[in-house]
Amino acid sequence: MIRIAIDGPGGAGKSTIAKAVAKELGIDYIDTGAMYRAVGYKMKKEGISVDDEKRVGAMLEHTEIDFSGGDTLLDGTVVNEEIRTPEIAAAASACAALPAVRSKLVDLQRRMAQTKSVIMDGRDIGTNVLTDAEFKFYMTASAEERAKRRFDELIAKGDSVRYEDVLKDIEERDRNDMTRKLNPLRKAEDAIELDTTSMSISEVTDRIVSEIKRG
Repeated sequence: MIRIAIDGPGGAGKSTIAKAVAKELGIDYIDTGAMYRAVGYKMKKEGISVDDEKRVGAMLEHTEIDFSGGDTLLDGTVVNEEIRTPEIAAAASACAALPAVRSKLVDLQRRMAQTKSVIMDGRDIGTNVLTDAEFKFYMTASAEERAKRRFDELIAKGDSVRYEDVLKDIEERDRNDMTRKLNPLRKAEDAIELDTTSMSISEVTDRIVSEIKRG
């Protein structure tokens, strides 16, 4: 059984790479970012503020998040498209700073990794969720390149967005993720760092798979 942790800022390509590596190695991919997005989406939908800890806690008691066939399920409903917007990305970053949210989701993530080989990506997988993971990677890229990737992705989906706004969102999320008090984004001491600014998806995937097979 192996556990693979991939951390890094938003837009670095973590999810895309993690899915490709999971397919290549025949193991399960756990999209932790989608879990935080799902919580952020539910809070928005129910009109719950990040400042209202009592309502957040009550909501979490009745919140179930799971994955099936590549779909993200929130309380039994597929929310793949609903959670992939800039607004929900910002909500996910905000709610990820809440101790109650992190405690609930980290517990779920650790339980998922107890019985099978998994690859997880997020902000604190190698530094907090799976500190004993056999393989850890830290993926990054310039803010401009990450914004371009996210912009192209949103345009391809038909969304009307400005590159400048996407870049601003990326930079704000970086600040939030790196400065929050609870498990901020940082590179684990034993993680391999990969700057993907000028790398293709296949190049990054091959590099990670080769590191794992060599190890």
